[in-house]
Amino acid sequence: MTLQRVLPYTKFLLEQAVEAGDCAIDATAGNGHDTHFLAGLVGDAGKVFAFDIQEEAIQNTRERTAGFAQVELIHDSHAKISTYVKAPVAAAVFNLGYLPKGDHSIITKSQSTLAAISQCLGLLKPKGVVLIVIYSGHEGGSEERDAVMDYVVQLPQTSFDVLQYGFINQRHSPPFLVAIEKK
Repeated sequence: MTLQRVLPYTKFLLEQAVEAGDCAIDATAGNGHDTHFLAGLVGDAGKVFAFDIQEEAIQNTRERTAGFAQVELIHDSHAKISTYVKAPVAAAVFNLGYLPKGDHSIITKSQSTLAAISQCLGLLKPKGVVLIVIYSGHEGGSEERDAVMDYVVQLPQTSFDVLQYGFINQRHSPPFLVAIEKK
């Protein structure tokens, strides 16, 4: 047996939650990897809403998802998810931190992230998941990590199951996953 790394495990959970025809959210589009993956899962009959505040990220995602009509790219904060998404969603995925190979001074921040998580939880259908990959090794990352963890530990266990998955014996603040499943 081999333990899955955080990103492959995140994809595994998405595969369990998302079916053809579903709606899904990529709350931090970045370079478009998760948007592309979700587009394949929801198929032509589904919809993926991909958010990012950086034009570079939207362009990268546009290029990676060319040919996927089911992808809607939204150049806006994930804190405004409920402005754009009205349908129930099977999954939402976040990769917190900064745009890889982008401007490292532009980072996700706890206030907008917590607003986005809350909105996603409100949109989740039963057995849907919100998956948050937390990168905290950059300036400002530990504050966001702590705010997210403080928020998720308070979610009512009658409504949600919350899992933390990550490797604890690695140096340099390795990323970890917080998975929230709606009951």
